[in-house]
Amino acid sequence: QVQLMESGGGLVQPGGSLRLSCTASGFTFSGNDAAWYRQAPGEERVWVASITGDGEQTAYESFAIGRFTISRDNVKNTVALQMNNLGPEDTGIYYCGARRTLGQGTQVTVSS
Repeated sequence: QVQLMESGGGLVQPGGSLRLSCTASGFTFSGNDAAWYRQAPGEERVWVASITGDGEQTAYESFAIGRFTISRDNVKNTVALQMNNLGPEDTGIYYCGARRTLGQGTQVTVSS
């Protein structure tokens, strides 16, 4: 059974940083691309960033470029999202995804 579990969300002040982590189980993690998505209050879920199974290639939505970094550890079966220079517009629930499955999400709130 494919399972994804996110962690690392919380409350941070504008300009701050957070590192989200997602632990995968139930499938061969290294053979699958992974991604992060987010859903702001009252809005649809949107794609944030992706990384290939071998970690060699990454891609980012425009708002993430230069501020967010996606990475993975195929030994620990984890995928991370380092987020810097956060603003209130980054508030939302962040989900990791792989094998057409999403985790339960972790809340990120950016507020002073």
